[in-house]
Amino acid sequence: MGAIAELTNHPDRTLLIVEDDKPFLERLSRAMETRGFTVTSCESVAEGISQIGKSAPAFAVVDLRLGDGNGLDVVSALKRKRPEARAIVLTGYGNIATAVTAVKMGAVDYLAKPADADDVVAALLATTSEKSELPSNPMSADRVRWEHIQRIYEMCNRNVSETARRLNMHRRTLQRILAKRAPK
Repeated sequence: MGAIAELTNHPDRTLLIVEDDKPFLERLSRAMETRGFTVTSCESVAEGISQIGKSAPAFAVVDLRLGDGNGLDVVSALKRKRPEARAIVLTGYGNIATAVTAVKMGAVDYLAKPADADDVVAALLATTSEKSELPSNPMSADRVRWEHIQRIYEMCNRNVSETARRLNMHRRTLQRILAKRAPK
């Protein structure tokens, strides 16, 4: 409830959420509305940039990897239109390089999925003097490994042989890993 109290100090509570996972987008939108934000939802980079052109929000939550491009383009467009806006990047494919790039482009934080609405609100409303708290449920080492393999697999356009070569592992081993569900 402290986050809602902090939000009342902001005269502009507009929030843009750009996410291509429709069920997650709907859940996050509802959760953010119950926390006092006026939410606009978009499912692509093009929609997000178009919405910013119409009316730049005070806050934004943007997925890094979207079907039609990179979510950092949305963050960049928001910062050009409204420099004081606070944007965070959400991703299931997190790595240090993209986190650094996101911050350089103007994002105030970078959260790994799955992030709950309280984490998102805390990141959006955190002041620069506050240090981010460590996540209460960090990804396990197995999950981090799985996420890395999935990212490389996607970068190789779902080519198992190329992914196995880049990861320096046997193709059959990679196929077994890809056939399993993601670890918790």
